Amino acid sequence: MSGAIFAALAGLICGVFSGLGVGGGTLLMVWMTAVMGVAQTTAQGINLLYFLPTAACALLFHIKNRLICWRVVVPAAIIGSLFAAGAAFLATMIDTALLRKLFGGFLLIVGLTELFFRQRDKKDK
Repeated sequence: MSGAIFAALAGLICGVFSGLGVGGGTLLMVWMTAVMGVAQTTAQGINLLYFLPTAACALLFHIKNRLICWRVVVPAAIIGSLFAAGAAFLATMIDTALLRKLFGGFLLIVGLTELFFRQRDKKDK
């Protein structure tokens, strides 16, 4: 029972971070693979399912606030979906250990880029 409570708590925390734009899905993947011992490909699938309701909620608020530029979104969504499907297929063919290393390297590059090379808006200063 405590495992289910910890899973629910992790989902809640990651959901709050997603709402704040931090990348709760990435945090959820790290928690599932590092703490729960879930296989990388399984964690990716769960992360995709986790993303659907959080993205739907964000989309509703962005539509309500008229923040969507549909002529940009539609082609990007179509092309992004095609490449995501292809990448998911490729991920099933890659060894899990290599996939974890690639994902860890990706997180390091993104973190370093955000830390050292991100241009700040004037209101961030």
